[in-house]
Amino acid sequence: MGQIFDHTSPQYGSLFYGENRFNGAFYYSREIVKNIIPRVKTDRPWVTIRVQGMCCDHAIVFVHNNMYPAIYEWMRDYEDLILVCGVPETVEKVGHLGKAIYLPLSIDVREVKKYRTEKTKDVAFVGRRQKRGGIKFPKGTEYLENLPRKILLAEMAKYKRIYAVGRTAIEGIVLGCEVLPYDPRFPDPSVWKVVDNRDAARMLQEMIDEIDGGRHED
Repeated sequence: MGQIFDHTSPQYGSLFYGENRFNGAFYYSREIVKNIIPRVKTDRPWVTIRVQGMCCDHAIVFVHNNMYPAIYEWMRDYEDLILVCGVPETVEKVGHLGKAIYLPLSIDVREVKKYRTEKTKDVAFVGRRQKRGGIKFPKGTEYLENLPRKILLAEMAKYKRIYAVGRTAIEGIVLGCEVLPYDPRFPDPSVWKVVDNRDAARMLQEMIDEIDGGRHED
């Protein structure tokens, strides 16, 4: 296994404080390191978060920001990258930086299931306050914003319906919530499919083997 640049690095921690510490990339990176990397055989390095300058040649890079992929332009300086994108449209946008591939967003299904509970509330927006911007939601909508992960899952599980995208939407599905659209980029909530981290690891292994010809450490 190659070097890992992840959420535990001091450089990353210095960028996220206050509400920013609940950034979704942080939680996804934790699951990548825990559930995906140990199940993938490769001698390539890993980059599971984005901090300018934290990369190296031949790395497998997880692209978290699908709205502003231009922030990865600094990676032009590195060779033979594999860029793992969680949204199909992002593949084309970062393809000039290396070999871009689509790996469906995944979650730790076993962990999320632990938070299932009785539905006692109606509807909520779930995510970071910055993501909803100036969008106005129907009267009665409550807001679960900028919360630590465990608290967020416990509270989200109580709602029948949620406005959410990405991994949060997938977690909501596992918790039995109906996912409602609010982001114009994703008008159809059915785009969010439940994929477990461990299954994603198998998918990623197949794609890496295809790119590298099955070359990896024994």
